[in-house]
Amino acid sequence: MEQAGPRPRDPRGSDDTDTGADSGNEPAFPEVRGRAARVPQQPGAADVDRARGLAQSAAHPARSDTVRGEHTHSEPPVPRPVLQRASVRGQILDALRAALAAGELTPGEVYSAPALGERFGVSATPVREAMQQLVVEGAVEVVPNRGFRVVERGARELAELAEIRALIETPVVLRLARTLPAERWAELRPLAEETARAAASGCRATYGEADRAFHRAVLALAGNEQLVRVADDLHRRAQWPLGGEPGRCRAELMADAAVHLALLDALMAQDLGAVQALLQEHFSGV
Repeated sequence: MEQAGPRPRDPRGSDDTDTGADSGNEPAFPEVRGRAARVPQQPGAADVDRARGLAQSAAHPARSDTVRGEHTHSEPPVPRPVLQRASVRGQILDALRAALAAGELTPGEVYSAPALGERFGVSATPVREAMQQLVVEGAVEVVPNRGFRVVERGARELAELAEIRALIETPVVLRLARTLPAERWAELRPLAEETARAAASGCRATYGEADRAFHRAVLALAGNEQLVRVADDLHRRAQWPLGGEPGRCRAELMADAAVHLALLDALMAQDLGAVQALLQEHFSGV
């Protein structure tokens, strides 16, 4: 009796492996119940070469913008899950900071990470990580087995923050006023005008972002990145509302924004006396 030849190997995997479990496709040679499975015709050498060429073309299609010698297929994969998680955590942190500035998170109240996660449409993990950063910044404190309590701040703390900001920023701005030409200050006018538009909206969170962007741009002219970072952190903490108070109204925000435009005019004119007076007024009102 003539013996059957060796069974052809499945090009998608070994004979003993059910590739359909991994790829979602049916196995190469499914079993037919009630009758013997039909062995397909053995391919010739030309067929094998043709199939190999088609497979390579499908795996690596030609690109019009690929330069010869460019190893596009050997680039390491981008760690999407890690970047996505960090992005979500950063977005939640920004949202929580905005909620603090707007007074949406009430001082003295305790908020759990799962409840906030449901509010933002995410899991509790990125919320908990963002809250831990706010603990470092002094905005909230940990309540074991409950969540995070928004810190209640008093007028004394606000005054202390304003004093520190004045001690840091005023000498720097006065030094820059003596040396920088008017053209450099004029470049900051769009940022000052943006604070006026944000103040007109009445949204404290929106104004807070525009206000800090203007101050960062002013201090950045000194070329000291650490100074900008420290001053911005103090500025953010000074924007959180006091416990039991609703925060600044639209008229107060607009008055604060008007100081930015007046300050630029004084800086362009190198009027050091006016610059110092405006800064003192600005920091006292925070």
